[in-house]
Amino acid sequence: MSEKERKFLSVSGLKKSFGNGDTKQDVLKGLDFTVAKGEFCVLLGPSGSGKSTLLNILGGIDSADAGEIYIDGDKLEDMDEKGLTRYRRKHLGYVFQMYNLIPNLNVKENIETGAYLSDKPLDIDELLKILGLYEHRHKLPNQLSGGQQQRVSIGRAIVKNPDILLCDEPTGALDYTTSKEILQLIEEVNQKYGNTVIMVTHNEAIKEMADHVIKLRDGKIRHDIVNTQKTAAADLEW
Repeated sequence: MSEKERKFLSVSGLKKSFGNGDTKQDVLKGLDFTVAKGEFCVLLGPSGSGKSTLLNILGGIDSADAGEIYIDGDKLEDMDEKGLTRYRRKHLGYVFQMYNLIPNLNVKENIETGAYLSDKPLDIDELLKILGLYEHRHKLPNQLSGGQQQRVSIGRAIVKNPDILLCDEPTGALDYTTSKEILQLIEEVNQKYGNTVIMVTHNEAIKEMADHVIKLRDGKIRHDIVNTQKTAAADLEW
């Protein structure tokens, strides 16, 4: 792996606060880390540790007060609104805890909305089969289980073939069995397509399946660990 690939995502001196004066709260307190191309990276920490704020800044949804972020050599802070829009289209796919599907579009059509944003979309029928949704492709979201709806949201994000898949508590609203199925799917997507995955979670067990674990507490990185002995998602227990 080249130096550029090892530092595919580079963050230095990242700070973020909310409020002013007596109400000011420092949420991120100078973060420094890198994520390699194709890595499965977990941002782990309790509620209030700053992990979702960090994910929103990496996703161009929010902006930092200080620091620098480079993704594949592009500096986020140098981008205007048009540049950020292009960056989100070119680099990013998003998976949230809530599925945010379009209710009057079927499964295939919801996934196609992601494909329209890409110059290099994946084959939708092949992706539907990987997602286990091919036989459900003509169903509307309200005809699906929660796990199936989350599969559709993953499909919509990944069909763009993004460089980075940002996942914010993607199993937070799901039961244990379905959560493991979704984690197995994200693992398979990472291995098959080579997208860099950055997943926010408070579930300690999920760190065992990651290549790279960044533990946050009180807005600081407490541990930055490369996981040399990964556990398959199917074998996770909590």
